[in-house]
Amino acid sequence: MPHNHQFYIDGRWVDPVVSRTIDVINPATEEAFAQVSLGSAADVDKAVAAARRAFASFSQTTREERLVLLRRILAEYMKRYDDIAVAVSQEMGAPLQFAKDEQAYCGMAHIESTIKALEAFHFEEQRGTTRVVREGIGVVGLITPWNWPLNQIAAKVAPAIAAGCTMILKPSELSPFNALFFAEVMHAAGTPAGVFNLINGDGPGVGTAMSSHAGIDMMSFTGSTRAGVLVAKAAAETVKRVSQELGGKSPNIILDDADLEVAVANGVRGVMSNSGQSCNAPTRMLVQRKQHDAALAIAKRVADGLKVGDPNAGDTQIGPVVSTAQYNKIQGLIESGIKEGATLVVGGLGRPDGMNRGCYVKPTVFGNVTPGMTIAREEIFGPVLSIMPYETEAEAIAIANDTVYGLSAAVSGKDMVRARRVARQIRAGQVKINSPAWDTFAPFGGYKQSGNGREYADWGIHDFVEVKGIVGFGDA
Repeated sequence: MPHNHQFYIDGRWVDPVVSRTIDVINPATEEAFAQVSLGSAADVDKAVAAARRAFASFSQTTREERLVLLRRILAEYMKRYDDIAVAVSQEMGAPLQFAKDEQAYCGMAHIESTIKALEAFHFEEQRGTTRVVREGIGVVGLITPWNWPLNQIAAKVAPAIAAGCTMILKPSELSPFNALFFAEVMHAAGTPAGVFNLINGDGPGVGTAMSSHAGIDMMSFTGSTRAGVLVAKAAAETVKRVSQELGGKSPNIILDDADLEVAVANGVRGVMSNSGQSCNAPTRMLVQRKQHDAALAIAKRVADGLKVGDPNAGDTQIGPVVSTAQYNKIQGLIESGIKEGATLVVGGLGRPDGMNRGCYVKPTVFGNVTPGMTIAREEIFGPVLSIMPYETEAEAIAIANDTVYGLSAAVSGKDMVRARRVARQIRAGQVKINSPAWDTFAPFGGYKQSGNGREYADWGIHDFVEVKGIVGFGDA
C-alpha cells in the first residue's frame, strides 16, 4: 500500500505528528485489509504553513505554466489508472470493472475538462477604465467523500491548480488509498512543493482543524448536509468562503407521454448504480397515477435483473455499500418504508439470497410512496427507489420541489417544449432531460440544503478565485 502511514506535506512524505491509526475495511468481506494514519491539528498546521509559503510563488504563475502542470498530472494519472481503480474497488466495494469504467474515469475526465476550460478562461477583462482581475483565492482546504472519491478529488484539485491556489486535501478515512495514489501522481508530475498537500484523518481530528484554521482562505466540502453544517459553523469564525456540495433527494418526473419502458428502466439503473451511493441519484420516481402499476412492473423486472455480488466477479453490477454503519442505516430506512405502508415491489430487508457476509443490500423498489413517508424525505444513500404517483403536471412539480434538498432532478417526455417547461420549474442545481450523457462542462451544485457553489470545468475555476477591480487602471 502506498505510504499508508504517512502524509504528503511540502513535497515529501512525512510521518504524522501524533501516531494514530485506523483500519480500512473491505465492505465485501467486512474485514480490515490495511491501516492508515489519522492526522491531527498539528499536521494541519504543518500543511497550512507549507501551502502558504508555496502560494506566494504559485499564485504568480502564468496560465501556460499551470496548463503544463495539469497536462503532466493527467499523464501521470493515466499511468496509475489501474492502481487507482483497484483501490476504489477494495475500499468501497465498487465492482472492479465499474471502478475502471466509471470511478477512475471520472478523475481523468475532470482533469481533461479543466484543462480545456483553463485554455479559454478569462482572468482579466476591461470595463471602461476599470480592470477586473480574477486571481486565486489563496490556500484552500478540500474535504472529499468516499462514494465517488476520484470524481470529487479531481473536481476540486484541478480547478484549484488552474486558479493558482495551493491546497490541503483530506479524503474520507473510509476510502483513503485512492487519494494516496493521487498524491503520488501529483508528486510524479512535478507539482511544486507545498502546492498540494494531503492529510488522512476524520472530521473531528482534521476536518474541524482545517475548517477553523485562520491560515486557510476557503473550504470546499462534499459530503452529507449534516457534516456540511459543521464545516460552515467552524469556518464562520474566520469568515472564509465555504463551497459545499451536500445531500440530495432527487426527483425524476416521468411525464405521461414518455416512453415508459425506457424512462423507468433508466431511472432504476440510475438509482442502483454505485450501490445507490450517489448524492444525485434519482431516488424519487414520479409517474402519472394511471401508469403507476405498469411502472412498478418495469421497475421490478429491471431490479430483479441486476447482479449483486463479489466486486471482483466479471458479471457483478452492484457491489456492497461502503460500511456496516451504512448497511444498518439503509436497513432501518427500508423497514420504515414497510411499516409506513409503502408497497414493497422487490428487494427488502437483509442480504441477497446466498450471501452471509459483506455489506450487500438487495436492490429495493417501493411503490405507492407518499410525500410524507420517511423514504420519500430522507436521503437513503443505498439501492432503494421510491415510486410516487401523481395526478397532474402541477402536482408532480409540487412533489418534486417538496424537499429540503435541491441538488439534481430528471424529466422524461417526448414533447420537448413541455419537458423544458417542467425542468425550468424544478428547484435544483441540475436537471437532466431524457437521460442525457454526463456533461463535465455543465454546472454541478445544489439549491437549498444541497449546498452552494458550482463545480466542473470553468464553473469550478470560478469557485476558487477572488474578483478584484483595479479602478482607474486606464483604457485597455
